[in-house]
Parts: sequence; structure tokens; C-alpha cells
Amino acid sequence: MPKNIKQGFTLIELLLVVAIIAALAVTVFVALSPAKRLSDTRDARRTSDVETILTAIHAAIVDNKGSLPTNLAGAGTTEKQLGTATSGCTIATGGCTVAATGDCIDLMTGTISLSKYLKTMPMDPNTGTAALTKYSVAVDANGIVTVKSCGTEGSSNISISR
Repeated sequence: MPKNIKQGFTLIELLLVVAIIAALAVTVFVALSPAKRLSDTRDARRTSDVETILTAIHAAIVDNKGSLPTNLAGAGTTEKQLGTATSGCTIATGGCTVAATGDCIDLMTGTISLSKYLKTMPMDPNTGTAALTKYSVAVDANGIVTVKSCGTEGSSNISISR
């Protein structure tokens, strides 16, 4: 007499496994927080861009025996947005206080420019354009150059001075 052996899983066992997998999936999704990761990635890019711009400015200063890039020298100590726009250069976010005081600064043109050091001017990864990069620059009375990112998504401002 052969035994009648049924193979398979019960409905309770299947539901239990599905519930465990669903709980793990939700936990992983929440832990990874894709929106936060994307925000952190854009802020890392902004930090890199600010460092790149500042390094290019200092390379131009060194190569030109202490002279500031042409368009930066005329800006004085006022914080200006980088870009090619002739209007709309006002920014009041991300630690930037760029007032509506004329055009943006185009450091890629002029007698002393950054075109030798940068292929193109970096732009904010979220909303930047060549006309309005969302990066600002200022030179204080002591010659200290400060470059800032005005589109910061995190809790701290991105700014480097040398």
C-alpha cells in the first residue's frame, strides 16, 4: 500500500514568507532613502565644483604673478554670481548674499581668464546654467578669495576660502 504523501507548503507558511520579505524590503528602502542619497550626491558635486573653481582661480593668480582674473579684479569685495548672464544674478540662498549689483562675473573671458584651467565653468547640478551657475565668488580686502555654492540642499553651506 503506497502512502498518500502530499508535498508543498501550507497557506500559512507562504503568507509568513511573503510578510517577512515585504518587511525586509520596506526596511531596506527606508534605510537607503534614495532622495537623501541623491541630495548628498549633488552636494558632493557642489563641493567638488567649488574646489575646482577656487583651484583654477589660484592657478591663474600664480601664473599671472599675483594678478586676479580680469573680471574678478573689477568686482571689488562684493559677492558676485559666476555666469554669463547680464541680469537675474541676485541670489539669497545657500549662504550666498549676491545683491542685484549688475551682471554676473564671467571668469572664462578677459585678458586673465580661467579658460586655460577649466574647459567650462562648473554649474550647479540641480538648477545651474552657463548663464547662472549658482556659484558665487568674492575677494576680501586682504585678497582672500571665497567661492560658495548657492544651491546647497543639505544643512550646511558649501564655501571654501583661500
